[in-house]
Amino acid sequence: MPIAESELILNTDGSIYHLNLKPEHLAQTIITVGDPDRVNDVTKYFESVEFVIRKREFHTQTGSYKGHRITVISTGIGTDNIDIVLNELDALVNIDLNTREIKQELTSLNIIRIGTSGSVQKEIDVDSFVISEMAIGFDSLLHFYQNETILQKEFSESLIKHMDWNKNRSLPYTVGYDESLGNHMHSERTKKGVTATNVGFYGPQGRILRLAIPDKKMNDKITSFVYNNKRITNLEMETAGIYGMAKLLGHKAVSMNAILANRINGTFSKRPKETVDQLIQYTLSKIASF
Repeated sequence: MPIAESELILNTDGSIYHLNLKPEHLAQTIITVGDPDRVNDVTKYFESVEFVIRKREFHTQTGSYKGHRITVISTGIGTDNIDIVLNELDALVNIDLNTREIKQELTSLNIIRIGTSGSVQKEIDVDSFVISEMAIGFDSLLHFYQNETILQKEFSESLIKHMDWNKNRSLPYTVGYDESLGNHMHSERTKKGVTATNVGFYGPQGRILRLAIPDKKMNDKITSFVYNNKRITNLEMETAGIYGMAKLLGHKAVSMNAILANRINGTFSKRPKETVDQLIQYTLSKIASF
């Protein structure tokens, strides 16, 4: 049965509503970044760029790097945007936009996030790279979907107990990366970790400016949490949403984190742009060896 126009919204040119993309604009390997300006920081290393479009915070370029066709797209900040981006990327490859019907043969995308993050373990220094082996969502995105088959419930339940979780908040959910893709991106240059995805940058990550937070020991609890010898290593705002949506839709996803801050040591990178650029080059080199 065709999907209704109110549910799958297309622009007058036939492109998908928010991203303004058509299926032919999309590569099977996709790099996501938060900042729209960071798209150019990635594609400046491409041999060629075949397509560019920008709408709202969604800036997309598709081109070629060492024989690999790659799409780079900015998501903006937060898992609410991830809901839009992942659903629309999937629709571009797995729904026939002309008939509005789901295709019989589905396509699996490789989705690689390149983002910045803050460490919550003192030994994870600024300017290091962390691959998110697991992600914990402090947002509510995955709770709006049938998610029982992909969640690591024991991990979440242990964290909820350890944190003495406020019942007024959404319950944390835990999702793993795609193991094959994650192992490919890993090397001696990277560390594997557990990433917490927050719903904001200030209070939700324990920062206090003028507003008080109800649990001043929240970050201490995050840092001290251990489950099956795994610790939470870093905080950011998209990874859990990407992992959850990717798994539900049948795509492969991995998150590459440039550690710019160490919340325990109170330090921030002296060369943040250089660190992010090094992570971009590292990620592209790994994609080139697919």
